[in-house]
Amino acid sequence: MIKINQLNKEFESRVRLGIMSVLMVNDWVDFSEMKALLEITDGNLASHSNALEKAGYIEVKKEFVGKKPKTSYRVTQSGREAFTEHLNTLEKLLGR
Repeated sequence: MIKINQLNKEFESRVRLGIMSVLMVNDWVDFSEMKALLEITDGNLASHSNALEKAGYIEVKKEFVGKKPKTSYRVTQSGREAFTEHLNTLEKLLGR
């Protein structure tokens, strides 16, 4: 029997689900591209990516390209495993 509390609380937000979904199928995604793909604000992306980084699910790389700052994201191995487990639990809850 699958219980609802087996779902990962870090992925309850639609923004975090979106971030993880994008990163599961891409290597590195920069801030502007992620923001455009998910159609969210700078603040939403920054706060949710920060939470996922603190959980160890994504890696954040900050660098300068010329004189402009560039922030990019990628999923970590533990993030990939946790998100896959979360999706598998959802499928079990749906009876698949």
